[in-house]
Amino acid sequence: MEKNNWLQLAEGTGKNIIMGQAMNLLDGVLDYKELMMGYACAIKEINTKFEVLDTEFEVRYKRNPISSIETRLKSQTSILEKMARMGLPPTRENIENNLNDIAGIRVICSYIDDIYLLADALTRQDDIKLIKRKDYISNPKPNGYRSLHLIVSIPIFFAESVKEVRAEVQIRTIAMDFWASLEHQIKYKKNVEHADKVIARLKDCADEIAHVDETMQEIRMEMDKIQEKPTAEEVLYEKLKKIDINFM
Repeated sequence: MEKNNWLQLAEGTGKNIIMGQAMNLLDGVLDYKELMMGYACAIKEINTKFEVLDTEFEVRYKRNPISSIETRLKSQTSILEKMARMGLPPTRENIENNLNDIAGIRVICSYIDDIYLLADALTRQDDIKLIKRKDYISNPKPNGYRSLHLIVSIPIFFAESVKEVRAEVQIRTIAMDFWASLEHQIKYKKNVEHADKVIARLKDCADEIAHVDETMQEIRMEMDKIQEKPTAEEVLYEKLKKIDINFM
């Protein structure tokens, strides 16, 4: 075979290899984007469910149990790091079967009893499947961390398919969230002197915050018991206020 023919064959083979690698890479990127799209949709679905519950309470009981809702989608770097710690290759199947917190929803409440009320209302819904529940309020972590964690599964309806997607829901009070945010910042500082004392002080703060939460709930419950008989005008006014609630 002449030299030119060899070069043409080599060039053709090289192009085929490159094209094959490029197609594999593209397939991997598209597969990852499709995977993350499912988790993003799960966040939207669950976020909407909590917003509906908050609106219902505003109409029925004239108060909002939810102070705020925060959502986050785990980054690709965090996913790869977690899979590496688990000693598993980061295939789509492994990610879906072993990671429950790619989609994250954090609900911040005013009172402790609102946490359990919202958790029960969410998990009673027909399309929500409760996979795991960890109550760090009744059983705080050793460092004082308090929150209710739920791993749930929700069906996501696409144009041509339905897929069950898992998400982690954290529900905590404003005070619990304040403590957790500061503790998160502090624990990542390196070369902290007297680390044991810092940890002990953080635990003391967590206990104090828990006591404040309990006291505030007791005060609210006492106020709820006070029944003042409204006038006819006040009854009519409250009914009109309910009608005027902005649902958008």
